[in-house]
Amino acid sequence: MDNYLPHTNSYVRLKPSSIPGAGIGVFAIKEIPKNTIVFQFDNSEIKWIKKEDISELDPEVQEMYKHFAVEKDGMLGAPKHFNQMTPAWYINHSYNPNCGCDKNYDFYTLRDIKKGEELTVDYSSYSSDVAKVLKFSEF
Repeated sequence: MDNYLPHTNSYVRLKPSSIPGAGIGVFAIKEIPKNTIVFQFDNSEIKWIKKEDISELDPEVQEMYKHFAVEKDGMLGAPKHFNQMTPAWYINHSYNPNCGCDKNYDFYTLRDIKKGEELTVDYSSYSSDVAKVLKFSEF
C-alpha cells in the first residue's frame, strides 16, 4: 500500500447540498460504478452510548448527536470523536437513494453514480428511528 496517493479510491467530497435543510452533502468527484464500496479506507470506529447518557449535556452537544448519530436498539452510534468525522457521516437521506448501507455500516452504490451527483441513502437501512433523525427532534 506504500505506492498509493491520498486520493486513491476516493470517490467523493463534501459540498453544500441542494436538498432543503440538509446543509452539507457528499458528492461524487468521478463516476462511481454500481456496487462500489464508497468509503473504502474509512475504517473509523463507531462509539456506542446509551441515549439517556446525552440528556444532561449542553444543548449544542446534544444537537451533534441528533444530526450525526445512528440510533439502534436504544443506543446511539457516533463518530469515535466528532473532530474526526469522515465524509460518510455527511451522507444525506432519500427515500429514493443511490446508495445502500450494509450491516457493517459500509455504504455501497445501488447504481452507477455520475460525477457531480449527490450521494444519498435511506436512513432506515441502518438507523431505527428515521422520523427523529429527519426531524432532528428530541431523543
